[in-house]
Amino acid sequence: MLIEIDFNSDEAIYVQLQHQIIMGIATETIREGDSLPSVRQLADMVGINMHTVNKAYSILKQQGFIRLDRRKGAVIAIDADKLQAYEEMRRELRLILAKGCCKDISREEVHELVDELFEEYAPRR
Repeated sequence: MLIEIDFNSDEAIYVQLQHQIIMGIATETIREGDSLPSVRQLADMVGINMHTVNKAYSILKQQGFIRLDRRKGAVIAIDADKLQAYEEMRRELRLILAKGCCKDISREEVHELVDELFEEYAPRR
């Protein structure tokens, strides 16, 4: 698993880490049951504080992307609660679409973009 942190980004490092792990799951770079590096290993690999990795892992656990196992550490375990994921997506898309409407992005452009991006994460479906 390749993690690249942009230390010049305005986005918090733990958020970048979360997003990259989620993108890895979506693109099947990492799969259900795969173990992630330990907090210490990932912190050393990326050159960040262990507390930052721990925060990212804790949030990913709360969101249902990983489970913490005493023997295996952080393991990819995708929460099967589709309704909860759907409602979260609805909330986030509402704001994104409002921003797009403010910038005169058309319905057709939105649909084209969604189709394009969905293909990146779900070509097998």
